[in-house]
Amino acid sequence: MENLLTTAGRLVGAVGVVVCVLAMIWRLLGNYHLGGFQLATLFQTGTTTVVIGCFLLLLARAEHR
Repeated sequence: MENLLTTAGRLVGAVGVVVCVLAMIWRLLGNYHLGGFQLATLFQTGTTTVVIGCFLLLLARAEHR
């Protein structure tokens, strides 16, 4: 279970970072929307995904003890 939580946390966190970087780059290019979504919404989604990944890693760490 610990390995599953660790892998899921890393994967979810990496997806969140990719979404944040994509939203940031697209906004720096002067755009406000990507795929029908406002970039602020995508950035918040990426941030939330990173936080969920952190919680999964924290849960894996707590289970280890």
